[in-house]
Amino acid sequence: MDTDDLTAALASTTVVLFDFDGPICDVFAGRPADQVAKDLTELATESNPELEGKLSGIDDPLEVLRLTHEADDAAGLAIERALTTAEVEAVEVAGDPITGAVASLKAVRASGRGAAVVSNNSAEAVRAFLDRHGLSEHVLTVVGRPEGHPELMKPNPHSLIAAAERLDVDVSLCALIGDSLTDIQAAHTIGSTAIGFANKPHKHQLFVEAGAEAVTDSMQAIAQAISPQPGT
Repeated sequence: MDTDDLTAALASTTVVLFDFDGPICDVFAGRPADQVAKDLTELATESNPELEGKLSGIDDPLEVLRLTHEADDAAGLAIERALTTAEVEAVEVAGDPITGAVASLKAVRASGRGAAVVSNNSAEAVRAFLDRHGLSEHVLTVVGRPEGHPELMKPNPHSLIAAAERLDVDVSLCALIGDSLTDIQAAHTIGSTAIGFANKPHKHQLFVEAGAEAVTDSMQAIAQAISPQPGT
């Protein structure tokens, strides 16, 4: 899909929702996710050895959290605290924002729209990264995963609904930019526009098949679609 698709998808939106890990920040670029998942698994199995089989080989920290919480609420809360700490530490060494992310946030603001971040990562980590890179002024609100309720992470649309409520806008006037199928699913569940950021080649077709209103491999293209240049 090209810039025209992005422009059309964004045309009737008043709020642009950004997923965090992918469109704005490569959270575990400096601290590999699989190592974080391993550390969390060790912590979980220390408190509940029965989790060892369930968590063995899981390389996604969020999945470790989800599975632990399903089996043991107390262990899940401990894992969540540890994951939040790990995420905050990770964004400190994650490097610069994704190319085009800053331009996109600025374009949203300049266009008179509102920008929000809706993430399965902790709000603390999101805010730490935005503050570190001077981006907080461009984001009206941040909705991270709800403490103690990993079942409300995307594809559940909880974070999208919460952001829309905070900004007093109907969800149908929101567009979510995300790099996973769960983002597309969350947006479509409540009637929001879904824009797929295909930061890996195989994702493009997945997003098209999932019915995303637009798909792009460039956050810079999103910035251009929000603020098209004269004559384009």
